[in-house]
Amino acid sequence: MAVDDLWYLAKKDAGGNKVPSQRNGRGKRWRVRNHGARTQLFEKKTDAERYDANVRADLARGQYIDPQEGKVTIRQWAETWRREQLHRESSANRVETALRLHVYPVLGTDEIARVRPSHIRSWVKDRSRVLAPATLRTIYGGILAPMFNAAVLDRVIGATPCVGIRLPELDSNDYTIATAEQVYALADSLPGWYRVVPLLVAGAGLRAGEVFGLEPTSVLWLKRELIVAHQLKDVPGRSPFLGEPKTKTSVRTVDLADAVGSELSRHVEQYPPVEMELTDETNPRSVTTRTTRLLFTTSRGTPLKRSAWSDVWRPAAVRVGLPPRFGLRDLRHYFATVLIFGGANVKTVQMAMGHSNPTVTLNTYVGYWPDALDRTRSLVDAALNVDTVRRGAVESGL
Repeated sequence: MAVDDLWYLAKKDAGGNKVPSQRNGRGKRWRVRNHGARTQLFEKKTDAERYDANVRADLARGQYIDPQEGKVTIRQWAETWRREQLHRESSANRVETALRLHVYPVLGTDEIARVRPSHIRSWVKDRSRVLAPATLRTIYGGILAPMFNAAVLDRVIGATPCVGIRLPELDSNDYTIATAEQVYALADSLPGWYRVVPLLVAGAGLRAGEVFGLEPTSVLWLKRELIVAHQLKDVPGRSPFLGEPKTKTSVRTVDLADAVGSELSRHVEQYPPVEMELTDETNPRSVTTRTTRLLFTTSRGTPLKRSAWSDVWRPAAVRVGLPPRFGLRDLRHYFATVLIFGGANVKTVQMAMGHSNPTVTLNTYVGYWPDALDRTRSLVDAALNVDTVRRGAVESGL
């Protein structure tokens, strides 16, 4: 029998009456035991029978969620989840940092089964005070929501609380688009051996790691092209190494404009590439240590770390009068807007930037296609222009 009466024994006395148990009158009376499910106690028999029926149905459908599983805290589940992800080392560090700084302080001690959409909305409101909209969206969409989805798949919880969540709108002012004069001013404000770096980013759309990982073989001088095949990665706790680009589409060939190519040629003549031994993890299945000749290094001839680059970049940006958080990624935005205002379509910009798909490009730069509105208006005006329509009607005899 699935539902047991804990106040009376199964046997009866000589008179056919129920025999009270030692716990008669104490605690919850009804116990439910089901194969594959934990024991649950109830005060009312109807509640016990209803629970028993539901558990049996869930077990038969393979949909049973053990209530005990849901008692794990957000921190405990998140730590298990993140260690199972196939993240690259740099991505794994970003996930760990985001969880530690922005998820655990607010939700970390909550039992995962008790988290409701209202809790997630409160988390969004709390974090919106300290995070930029784009960063908040990244943590929510790339970490928090997938983490709860994984809990559903593992039958830790029955449904994700990440539903109906409104995120802050992206502010078009999140990106500072420099002028051409500011790009050259930045170049002039940097030490000579870094002068061409902002031009490479603003003129070719390279990421910082892609620039710092450039070797002479990356430059096809006659074709006026740059081959992006790897990047220099700076991961906490490790020496810099060569690794895969950010996405599959980040492996690309970039046109080298004359203005950038001439500066890069001058850089190579004045500051010959420095040889050094680096671990090459561009192919994770065949990790090697090889001699590299990096085009950009520190003044001591060592690979560029983020901290070393920041030490020279921030003072230069301040001298030019750019915002404190202005970085190389903002110069990538300059490159993208040059293409957009030049008439390039979304796919062209995506391939040049090395974005994973056109949606990323469109979501990032939709506000920078203002001429698309003008073009739409022009097309509609041309089609519905009153004089044109009437003249056509007269000519056709209508």
